[in-house]
Amino acid sequence: MRLEIRSPAKINLLLNILGRRPDGFHELETLLHPVGLYDELTLEPAAHGIALTCSDPTLPADPSNLVWRAAAAFLDASGLRTGVRLHLEKRIPREAGLGGGSANAAATLRGLNQLFGGPLSAARLHELAAALGSDVPFFLQDKPALATGRGEHIQPLDPFPALAGYQVLLVHPGFGISTAWAYRALARHPEALRGRPGRARELVQTLLGGDLAQAAPQFYNSLEAPAFTKYPWLALARDFLSESGAPVCHMSGSGSAVFALAPTRDRAEALRERFLARFGPRLWTAVVPLGVDAP
Repeated sequence: MRLEIRSPAKINLLLNILGRRPDGFHELETLLHPVGLYDELTLEPAAHGIALTCSDPTLPADPSNLVWRAAAAFLDASGLRTGVRLHLEKRIPREAGLGGGSANAAATLRGLNQLFGGPLSAARLHELAAALGSDVPFFLQDKPALATGRGEHIQPLDPFPALAGYQVLLVHPGFGISTAWAYRALARHPEALRGRPGRARELVQTLLGGDLAQAAPQFYNSLEAPAFTKYPWLALARDFLSESGAPVCHMSGSGSAVFALAPTRDRAEALRERFLARFGPRLWTAVVPLGVDAP
């Protein structure tokens, strides 16, 4: 049996850092939303061991890869005496704040559990996902979600009326930002390191009310402070998109991707054309739906 599963990207509609925890992680609240940009993962049983290949030759296909680590964790937890072959087709840019690696890990857990007849419960999959990375549990489901703690506590949410039908323009500058660096650099931005609690739930309530104009000032990302200081191009890109009519535009996660919302695909494509005319046609961009197709 062979299984193919798609692995979606995400954007952070809000990322509010609340301070550093005794365990070295950061306490946060974030509003995550899946978007229709996908990597693709192919899984099939093998006699023994883990074999991973990837379309991106710069991505290690060894135990340092989250897909490999997720497969190893699944096989160990399930007690199955078998191996697995996996192939990853990468389309989501790396170190972009779009959750590609985390999504790949979650897709591996979900896919292997399906491939082998469901030996692990949803709760056990969540435990494995949380051990692999803070964002990984979010990708075990397909809805927008409020995440708290270090990001592993997930509250799935119904789609927001204020964002119905919206498209997302994604822009990648051609370089990545290390998540570890971004969080370390917060120490130089105390106002961003110790955010006001409750901002995420406030944004949720406004979006549920259906008024994006009212919600727009509530979108926020603490990690823009260190990222924009080191990479001023990102602030220029965000400001250009805002001045070009995007009601909401921010960096996603720890960057380096910037997103802008548009009410229709035509408006998003027009925004992309204007952006590329200003910053150069070779930049990576994508226009994708806000939300994902039903599995």
